[in-house]
Amino acid sequence: MKAIGFTEHLPIQDKNSLIEFSQPIPEAKGHDLLVKISATSVNPVDIGVRKNGYRKLTSPKVIGWDAVGVVIDTGNEVTLFHCGEKIFYAGSFIRPGSNSEYQLVDERIVGHAPQTLSDAEIAAMPLTSLTAWEALFEQLEISTYNKGKNHQRTILIINGAGGVGSIATQLAYWAGLKIIATASRAETISWVRQNHADFTANHRKNLVTEVHKLGFKYVDYILELNDLDGHWDEMAQLIKPSGRITSITENHRPIDLKKLTKKRATFSWEWMYSKSFYQTSDMITQHDILENISQLLDSKTIHSTLTKTLSPINVDNLKKAHQLVETNHMIGKVVISNHK
Repeated sequence: MKAIGFTEHLPIQDKNSLIEFSQPIPEAKGHDLLVKISATSVNPVDIGVRKNGYRKLTSPKVIGWDAVGVVIDTGNEVTLFHCGEKIFYAGSFIRPGSNSEYQLVDERIVGHAPQTLSDAEIAAMPLTSLTAWEALFEQLEISTYNKGKNHQRTILIINGAGGVGSIATQLAYWAGLKIIATASRAETISWVRQNHADFTANHRKNLVTEVHKLGFKYVDYILELNDLDGHWDEMAQLIKPSGRITSITENHRPIDLKKLTKKRATFSWEWMYSKSFYQTSDMITQHDILENISQLLDSKTIHSTLTKTLSPINVDNLKKAHQLVETNHMIGKVVISNHK
């Protein structure tokens, strides 16, 4: 089969930053599904893995953490899917990615694809949906069953127009929360409002001042999706006593957790890959989350965050997608699909 990967950590403009090569089609065993890929997307994690490193690899590394495809073979322990079914998933950090013709994925982190969306619209969703769902409903512990109470609660979503922010805003609205999403440009402000943000704040200005101007002294929840270091002091000031903060971005200098002591506030990390990385006992919850996301998409309760499609899946289009994500100005998601 054909696959696209890299052996050197090079700037995306370099002709060898991504290369096409051939390798055997892998064999499905245990809980594995063998999938024929029809669409994939590029996320910031793709950029980080491709760029960060110094050693030349002995064999190409295949990345890609969003996929839509059809099951063509199953391992002997598979119970959730059958050959011929269309599925979507974000995959695992410790296995070859979706930038290939075929891929193996554990059924416990896979969902049945929505039936009313195009492959490109579907491929925009898995990684960001899993991240947003786990951050909101597992880490921040927001209830999806008591939405009436959530109307009295406010969440601040920092970087509301990015991939995760675009779906987190929609899911927070579905859960009944009052939403402040940060955005700094006219087009990003318009986008977060389309995703049901009640208020916007400019993350290029002082967020404490911005949120206070909106009439809120504190917020119940904060979802941090960009620049943890830059926003830490603001978040510590804005979080309500006994409130919760979750971050998906790494800090580059120590964060002072003592700033949360008197408020008895909780800070947690969200890393979507944790369950498959450590093969946790609750790994199948990612299957359940994607099944929920699929239903919410088909019922039009939420919508795809796709904003740009490239076709077909090849080196040139993957490079273009990487360049778009590297600008840090992407609104929503870019997908590479074999179907226009």
